[in-house]
Parts: sequence; C-alpha cells; structure tokens
Amino acid sequence: MSIKLNKKILAGALAGILLFPTFISCKAKKRDFSDKIKIVSTTFPPYDWAASVIGTSDSRTINSLVVKNGLDLHNFQPSTADIVQISSADIFVFVGGESDQWVYDALKNVTNPNIKIINLMDLIRKERQLFLEDCEEDTDEVEFDEHIWLSLRNAKICVQAISDALCEKVPLSAEEFKKNTTDYLEEIDALDASFNSVVKTSAHNTLIFCDRFPFRYLTEDYGLNYVAAFDGCSAETEASFETIVKLSNSLNESGLNAVLVLENNDKKIAKTVIANAKKPTCDTFTLDSLQSTSLRDAFNGKTYIGTMRENLGTIKKALE
Repeated sequence: MSIKLNKKILAGALAGILLFPTFISCKAKKRDFSDKIKIVSTTFPPYDWAASVIGTSDSRTINSLVVKNGLDLHNFQPSTADIVQISSADIFVFVGGESDQWVYDALKNVTNPNIKIINLMDLIRKERQLFLEDCEEDTDEVEFDEHIWLSLRNAKICVQAISDALCEKVPLSAEEFKKNTTDYLEEIDALDASFNSVVKTSAHNTLIFCDRFPFRYLTEDYGLNYVAAFDGCSAETEASFETIVKLSNSLNESGLNAVLVLENNDKKIAKTVIANAKKPTCDTFTLDSLQSTSLRDAFNGKTYIGTMRENLGTIKKALE
C-alpha cells in the first residue's frame, strides 16, 4: 500500500511542477492563478510549441496539456477535470482530426467568452488549399491526414498561429514571444534543410513500414516513397497474408536493410516480414510519432524538435 501511495504523491508533484513551473515555493499555501493567461493544448506537439514561444522568463501565462499521461490520442476520453480545464482556457489548441471529435462536445461547456480556439487542421487545410489553388490544381479531392505535426512545414504554420494568439492575449510579453518564435522557426528551418539533404544524398528513396503509418505529410514534404502495413492510424493490428507478402516483396525489391515501426510496437509484423523476405540481418528501427508523449517525458527533456531530429537520424539509417 505504501508503494502505491508514494507513486500517487510523486505523480501529483510532477504534474504540479510541469503545469505551474513559475510558482514553485517552499510555502504550502494556495496559489491564485486567476490573473494568468491559460493556454491549453490537447496533445504534446502544440503544448511544446507553446512552451517554446513562451520561453522561460514569462510569468504571465500557464501552459498545460490535456492528454498528459502517455495515452495514445486515438484512445483518449476526457475526464470531467479535462472538460473544466478546457472550459476556462484563454487559448485552446487542438488538432481537429478524427481523434478529436470529443473536443466539440467539450467546447459546448466553455465558460470564457473571450477564449481563442485554434483548430490546427483548419490552419493546415486552408494553407494547403491556397497552395494548390496557386498551382491551379483541383482541391476538391484532397484528403487531409490528422497527423499534421509530423511535417516540419506544417509545424511552422501552427507555431506562428500559437505565437500570434499569445501576443494578442499577453501584449506585455509580445516582444519576447516574437523573438522566441523567430528563434524557434529558425531551428525548424534548419532541421527541414537537414531532412532535405539526407533524403537527396541517401542510397534509397523508400521506407518500409511494418505498422500503421502517420508519416504521410513527412514523406510528401521530401519526396519519399513508402509501403506500409496499414493506412494512417488504422485500428487494425493483425496483418493479412497478402500484406506480409507485399511488405516482404517490397523489402527485397528495394534493396533496403531496415524496416520501420512506431513507438510501443511489439515488432511481430516486422519479424514476420523480415523472415518471409529471407533477410535475417535486416534491422528494425523505430520512428516516434509523438502520439503518446506524456508530461513526464516533457519533464525529462523530450521536445518536438529533439524528437524530430532523432527521427531524421533513424530515417537516415533506414535509407542506407
């Protein structure tokens, strides 16, 4: 019993540190956060983007995360506390895809009439449609995937929208936010250039994914081909015989020496594909989709850019 109690105490302390880092004190008294601007994000990428815009010196904002316990966003169901957290936000950021359908019910309970709501998929949809229109291409048949954060180019659009909202809500910190935003966007640009360089200089141009595939935007950005066991983030977990054969043949034909899976994958499909392709020395590498990042991970130093940089290193190895 004592072990369980201690874990709860530690979890509570961790949550407090991560949600309210500016106000840690040795004095055990109730804090009043009513005068702070509260930005609430459903998932880790926009939470981390907001943290990067806010920086370490601003004391006028509180940045918090809804899906914070490492649960995959596709399986998340909000608690009453989550609904209350959203309802009182000054800025609320959500992805806006199929996995966020619960958000629209939560927004019916909003108590702040001046809340700024940022639907990230709406931002990306508008930007991509404008781009296609400029290219005189038909936009009616364009399909949009909800995993928008896995494109660095999409991330830039989202970061700027979050920055604009924060500058509007906290004008006294606007100059600091703008500087932090400029610095952060430069980091994204540098990483984007590194992705371009790696793909252009790699021996191969195809990724074999023995798992679900949320990286469609990333492959489109850099002109990569891919073969995946399942489209998008399908609920399927068992690959058919035809799928195994397709992946195995693709592995043999491509000349690759590695296949890819998502974080938390048991690698069963990958092992079967490798065995069927008769390539016992083939490696299995993991790409992090940032779909189940927790506040504990953030506390331990995990960031959006750091994770995407690690993904670049993995992709580089997979394309050798």
